Amino acid sequence: MEPLTFESPLIDKLNDVLQRMKRTFVGKDDIIDLMGICLAGRENLFLFGPPGTAKSALVRELARQLDLKTFEYLLTRFTEPNELFGPFDIRKLRDGDLVTNTEGMLPEASLVFLDELLNANSAILNSLLMALNEKIFRRGKETRILPVLTFIGASNHLPEDEALQALFDRFLIRVRCSNVDPVMLDSVLQAGWGLEQQTEQIREGIAADELRALQQLNTTIDLNDVRPEYISLIQQLRNAGVQISDRRAVKLQRLIAASALLCKRDKALLSDLWILRYIWDTEEQIEIIAGIVNAVIAKGEHHPQEHPRANNSGTPDAEALYREVEQLQQQWDHPETTAAIRAQIKDRLRSINSRCEWISNTTQRNYVLVPVDALWKKIMQSA
Repeated sequence: MEPLTFESPLIDKLNDVLQRMKRTFVGKDDIIDLMGICLAGRENLFLFGPPGTAKSALVRELARQLDLKTFEYLLTRFTEPNELFGPFDIRKLRDGDLVTNTEGMLPEASLVFLDELLNANSAILNSLLMALNEKIFRRGKETRILPVLTFIGASNHLPEDEALQALFDRFLIRVRCSNVDPVMLDSVLQAGWGLEQQTEQIREGIAADELRALQQLNTTIDLNDVRPEYISLIQQLRNAGVQISDRRAVKLQRLIAASALLCKRDKALLSDLWILRYIWDTEEQIEIIAGIVNAVIAKGEHHPQEHPRANNSGTPDAEALYREVEQLQQQWDHPETTAAIRAQIKDRLRSINSRCEWISNTTQRNYVLVPVDALWKKIMQSA
C-alpha cells in the first residue's frame, strides 16, 4: 500500500462512515466522533450509560461500515480467560505444548467490544490490562502482538474498587450514552425503524491494514504549537482534582493529533484540545472539566478546518432552554391545548428541569429555573 498523505481519500472515507452513522443514530454525534478519534489515535473508548441506549448497536454498525473482524462479549463475574482469549489447543497439549487456540476470539479481532466491562473478575484482569494497555496477549510462554485497532468498553456503572479502577484507567476517553432528549424522540423512532428495514448495502469498507496506516500517519502530526497550552491545561485539571498521570498525559497526545488528522491537517490547533472534555473519572467532574477545557479553547482563533466537535461544548444552552420554556408556557395557556399536549408539556418540562443541573454557570442556571418553577406552579394549580 502506498504511503498515506494528509490529502488521502482514506481520511474522507472514515469521515463518511462517521457521517452515515450520525444519520442512523440520532443524538449520538459525540459518541460517533469519539469512535473516529479513538480509531485514528489507537486508543480505547468507554461508554457509560443504561441498557437500551444503543451502545452495542453503535459498535456493531461501526464494524459493519468499516468491514472489520469484531469480537464482542458480555462479561459477568464468572467470565473465564478462555471465553475471551480461547482455550488451550488440545492437539498441541498432547505434545506438551501450552498453545492457545485463538480462532474467532479476542486475539484475532481488529475491533473489540467488551460489554459490562466492570464485571471483570481477578481471573481475567491481568490478561485484560496487558491487552488494553500494550496490545499484547501473554499466557505462559506465549506472547502475541494483538491486531486490535481499538477496544470499546461499556457499563451502566462506574468502578468502585481499586482493581476495577485500574481497568477503567486503560480507557483514555469516557463518554455518556444516554436516552436522547424527548424532543428528538420522533427522529429516533424514524431512524430506528429505518435501521430495522435496512437491506444489506454493498459498500467499499475500510480494511484493518488501511486503518493501521492511518494510525501511523497520526504519529506525524506536529503538536509543537499547542504543547505549551496543553501542559498548562493538564496542570489546571490536576489542580481541580482530576487525576491525570504522566502516562495518560502522554497518550492523550495521540487523540489531539487524531482530531487534526480527521480534519486533514498536519498541525494541531488549540481547538483540538476538545478531546480533554472526555477524560473524567466521575460524573461530578464532567461539567468542571468541560468548563476548564472550553475556556482554553476560547483563547484560540477560529480556523476553517477546526474539528466540528471543538465548539460544541456539550453543555446545555441556557438561552435556548429559556426560549423553549416560554413557548411551553404559551402552549399551556392556550385554551385549545388538549390534555395529550398538556401531558407532553409536563414531560418536556421535566427534561428541561434535569438539563438545568448541567448548566455550570449559576446565574444562567437560575435564569432558566425561574420560568421553569413558575410554569410548574401554574400546572399544579390547574391540577
